[in-house]
Amino acid sequence: MREIINLQDAELEYFPNFLNEQEADATYEFLMEWSTWKQDKIKLFGKDILQPRLTTLFGEKGKTYKYSGLEMSPISFPDELNELKIKVEKKISGIKFNVCLANLYRDGNDSMGWHADDEKELGVKPVIASVSLGAERIFHLKHKKDPTVRHKIRLQHGSLLIMKGKTQEFWKHQLPKTKKIVSPRINLTFRKIY
Repeated sequence: MREIINLQDAELEYFPNFLNEQEADATYEFLMEWSTWKQDKIKLFGKDILQPRLTTLFGEKGKTYKYSGLEMSPISFPDELNELKIKVEKKISGIKFNVCLANLYRDGNDSMGWHADDEKELGVKPVIASVSLGAERIFHLKHKKDPTVRHKIRLQHGSLLIMKGKTQEFWKHQLPKTKKIVSPRINLTFRKIY
């Protein structure tokens, strides 16, 4: 099932059951055992701080990704993730992703602040395809020109959220802290670096 999320200046599609429970569980378990999760430092308001989550970058050789003063070099896609990447690409015509930034939110204390995925290397009108695994979390969006215009999406285990068009130009998004969640969540964000 596909849900079109109608927001001004945005193109969002949500597939709540993109992966069946068995596929989602297997991918989650595989990634929870992955050994390259790390907590990098980023630059925020001129200060070096530890990211409030763990990350790893999968992708094609030479496709480094830079954000908030951090430069990440990818490790090759394992077969399990390459198969998932191909499945995601089938939902979006004309795109071949070459990196996947994976985020591990260990519990409700881990988070992602307000931002837009608008780095130069992502090109104009970037497509970001986000697969959620593990604990459900609430994804927040707010319009850059009018921050009172907001929207929330409950990202469930095995779901896919696609952001494309002018979404990154006009909207910011975040995954805030929550005291209600104690179990981990993994977010796989497939991107194309030019």
